[in-house]
Amino acid sequence: MNELDSLVTNARESFARSATPAELENAKAQFLGKSGRVTELMKGMAQLSPEEKKTRGAAINVAKQAVEAALAARRQELADAELQAQLKAEALDVTLPGRQRGRGGLHPVSLTLERIERIFGSMGFEVADGPEIETDWFNFTALNTPEDHPARSMHDTFYVEGGTPEAPNLLRTHTSPMQVRYAVQHVKKHRGLIDAGQAMPEIRVIAPGRTYRVDSDATHSPMFHQCEGLWIGENVSFKDLKVVFTDFCKTFFESDDLVLRFRPSFFPFTEPSAEIDIQFQSGPLAGKWLEVAGSGQVHPNVVRNMGLDPERFIGFAFGMGPDRLTMLRYGVNDLRLFFDGDIRFLSQFQ
Repeated sequence: MNELDSLVTNARESFARSATPAELENAKAQFLGKSGRVTELMKGMAQLSPEEKKTRGAAINVAKQAVEAALAARRQELADAELQAQLKAEALDVTLPGRQRGRGGLHPVSLTLERIERIFGSMGFEVADGPEIETDWFNFTALNTPEDHPARSMHDTFYVEGGTPEAPNLLRTHTSPMQVRYAVQHVKKHRGLIDAGQAMPEIRVIAPGRTYRVDSDATHSPMFHQCEGLWIGENVSFKDLKVVFTDFCKTFFESDDLVLRFRPSFFPFTEPSAEIDIQFQSGPLAGKWLEVAGSGQVHPNVVRNMGLDPERFIGFAFGMGPDRLTMLRYGVNDLRLFFDGDIRFLSQFQ
């Protein structure tokens, strides 16, 4: 083996021993660098005759090309090895299901509120929304609630800063204030027709929303939801109340297999008043009477506070708890589950 063959062999062995790109570059410098063995051979041709330079130069170029080829081959081997190691470390099982962002959904009470709005909307009722911080007048006085009524007590109502001692502000205890607010605006809009003795478009509205009372147990929460309804016209009777609410309950529960009972009661804002109970004829609740709403004919004083003449205008109102309806619809026995924020519970309704 001559000198050039030995050089090529040594270069190949040196490159093969290089385990990293950095080691390979160091090995390259030994053969192809400015002071490398191939470079030194090229410099040594200066002392040769022209004929010897031609022959020697050609032989050195062949050896140089062999060294460069060995270097390129080893570079590719190291690059391939690095890629394989990366692929192994980042291995992806394409047979696994893809990672998708979880889908959210509406809260079960929100589903119930949407359902209530949709059903009453089909009956021609509008939806009213208003402030949760109310004035004493709209929350109590306008609804014919006397000053000594227990609902006005600090033990039953959350009072907040603002207002005056004579007219305090509070977190609304029901959504009935929106009935009055809506009716007052409706009357202002149609005052010309009313004063002229002409027919006023009927007031037909529901007011769903959050309400607040000092109360907390398995069936009560300090924050809960209510949906109040109001229908005022010149010829609206208690019979209309029974027909409307019966139709609502059968549609809401998707069943004709239930009966309603209107049980005499008392509310300051209606006269006469009635609690509404339902009884399922089949299923786990069959045979039990369940209270779902309060109702009655709007009290004449409340009609006056709306800006209407109770001798001419009459109607009915009702108030129900969407939280309780949700419990009945989905078979939930503890109201607090709706507000604990436990995703394991809430995801069942998606």
